[in-house]
Amino acid sequence: MEVKIEESWRRRLQEEFDKPYFSRLVEFVRYEYQHYHILPKGTQIFHMFNACPFDKVKVVILGQDPYPTPGQYYGVCFSVPEGTPIPGSLMNIFREIHSDLGIALPASGCLDKWVGQGVFSLNAVLTVRAYQTGSHKDKGWETFTDAVIKRLSDEREHLVFMLWGAYAKDKICLIDSSRHLVLTAAHPSPRSAEHGFFGCRHFSKANAYLQAHGIAPIDWSV
Repeated sequence: MEVKIEESWRRRLQEEFDKPYFSRLVEFVRYEYQHYHILPKGTQIFHMFNACPFDKVKVVILGQDPYPTPGQYYGVCFSVPEGTPIPGSLMNIFREIHSDLGIALPASGCLDKWVGQGVFSLNAVLTVRAYQTGSHKDKGWETFTDAVIKRLSDEREHLVFMLWGAYAKDKICLIDSSRHLVLTAAHPSPRSAEHGFFGCRHFSKANAYLQAHGIAPIDWSV
């Protein structure tokens, strides 16, 4: 199957695109876009891949489901467009960065500056019906994004994987921890951030690991 996606990713993921599950997923997603209000725009489904080529990735942040509120999700996990109110989970991420690195809390929730430096912020599910969290769960996206994580683990070295919450932690089995740094914590959601996300210091730990392997650190300001 021909999928419009950045070339370095297309070469590595073509075998996934050619599998029967992906054809079924495409049929499902097309039907949903024709009959419901689906997020993000169709042209933004693979935005994260197009904005951050395979060899540019330094840090992988794993999420679960896109924001279901129209105007929030454009293809980058946790990020929202400029001028959009900052969701609670993202504000808690900024609070931890402030505590960890002393970076001032930003007015913008757009993480494109991170993406440009190699922060690959990926949801396990890439589409959702408006206002219906989890509506595209178990339709095939998870199989695809698991393959993405595995490919990064197998073909790259010295990446930092940030796994927040039980769902993300379940992906540990896909990652070779002898080749990469795996950081785990509670989810930054307002419901759980007090139970292990605040104080995790993942952002300074990530930069220390990258620098120890001769890789430029991430500027975590936005």
